[in-house]
Amino acid sequence: MSAFPVFLTDRRTRSSVDAHLVEGITSDHLQQVEETWQPAVARHIQGLISSGAPRSDWPQSWHWDWPKKMSALGNLLAYRNFAITRNGRLQGLMIVKTEGYRARGPNQTGQHLVYIDYVETAPWNRRPIVSEPEFSGVGTVFMRAAIEISREEGFYGRIGLHSLPQSEPFYRRLNMTELGADSSKQNLTYFEMTSEQADAFSS
Repeated sequence: MSAFPVFLTDRRTRSSVDAHLVEGITSDHLQQVEETWQPAVARHIQGLISSGAPRSDWPQSWHWDWPKKMSALGNLLAYRNFAITRNGRLQGLMIVKTEGYRARGPNQTGQHLVYIDYVETAPWNRRPIVSEPEFSGVGTVFMRAAIEISREEGFYGRIGLHSLPQSEPFYRRLNMTELGADSSKQNLTYFEMTSEQADAFSS
């Protein structure tokens, strides 16, 4: 297991704080998901139900089962997985795939890329689950990590992903190329980042 120093922003103080990007999601990380993430999301959903909010307002990753996802990966070499922690407390998780995906966007069609299979931020960092998120920057750190993996693989920073609708604004803010709904992936919108976009994002 490797750990790399990264920075998040404390939303309360607007200051940068130390955190760690850890390669290798551990049993402790998964235990934190079950003991802290899932109850927080469940409380939020119960509040929405009580207020009569439509199901479309529920966090769209509410049903993700991270222990099951990790068990399914086994020792498959095509996958790499990461966690972000702050003082040992889990702030986010990501799984990427380094084989089997080719770019679809103009000027890079057919080129290899790193595919972000799943990425999720802790519920206390996400509106509207909480009114005042604790930390920002988790998604950005993960995007930078995916770009670096792509470069390590010789893919020049190219990455791709299918976004949940609630997350689409984030990827648009990153200036990723939006390639429309994908009928093979539940009509989720597909985004890519070119090598040029990756260079601009990393600078």
